[in-house]
Amino acid sequence: MRAQMGRTIEELMDADPRLAVVLADISNGYFEGVAAAHPDRVVKVGIMEQTAVSLAAGLALEGFIPVCHSIAPFIVERPFEQIKVDFCYQRLGGNFISIGASYDYGTDGMTHQAPGDVPILCTLPGMEVVVSGTPGEFDALFRESYADGAPTYFRLHSQQNAADRPVHFGRLHVEREGSRATIVVVGPMLDRTLEAAEGLDVGILYCTTVAPFDGETLRAVVGDAPGHAVILVEPYYEGTLVPEVVRALRPAPVRIEAIGVPRRVLSRYGGPDEHDADLGLTADGIHRRMEAFLAAAPSM
Repeated sequence: MRAQMGRTIEELMDADPRLAVVLADISNGYFEGVAAAHPDRVVKVGIMEQTAVSLAAGLALEGFIPVCHSIAPFIVERPFEQIKVDFCYQRLGGNFISIGASYDYGTDGMTHQAPGDVPILCTLPGMEVVVSGTPGEFDALFRESYADGAPTYFRLHSQQNAADRPVHFGRLHVEREGSRATIVVVGPMLDRTLEAAEGLDVGILYCTTVAPFDGETLRAVVGDAPGHAVILVEPYYEGTLVPEVVRALRPAPVRIEAIGVPRRVLSRYGGPDEHDADLGLTADGIHRRMEAFLAAAPSM
């Protein structure tokens, strides 16, 4: 995904003179070509992420469309106040692209983990959040939304799905239909969720835009059945989308099972596959959670 990020931005910068890039000493190699072609629109500030975000806001005030990039805990959690005040408060448009979340750099410990990046950004009014599942989906979603005038976070991963879906910004993709429950699965969790759902009569909605959430499609799929069951499968802290699901389906009651990264300190070290196995986020682990949830459904 990171290589696709470099290619996408290089192509767009050649075509759109408003685009500017601010780097914080991460992924410099992916921007060598565009830095050589447009040296006046690529700024490297070193390991100063708060400065990078505030500089990007200044560029936005001057009419540019900034792209700010670093590892997730450094581009979201460290400069969170700058995103809140410099972008959201001033209603500026810009793009923040991360790598490394939730624990792609899990061997480096909690300093390089960010399962809380999406939840914390979802607290900001007007913030858009995109979690693509493939490089091709990132390319499509970035091109569709980078100039929409809102602050937008693009979360990239080392893990990805095998095939692109026909995704659109702000819309859920209906992957399949089912009657016992509706699964809303986010970004790179799709393939393992499809495997986990084999043999289960469940519908699957694929989500690549977390905010704004597509409650309209969810309502259309769920219908008016009382007590419908929704299963969330998210690659960040579990339960992040629960408020959006409840808001979309109210006032009808809804049963929700939230599957994702547990909200606790991850004190063990390892790569993303090892963390997934430890946290039950493999296809087998997700399947067990689904079966237990469906088995516990109250009789109507």
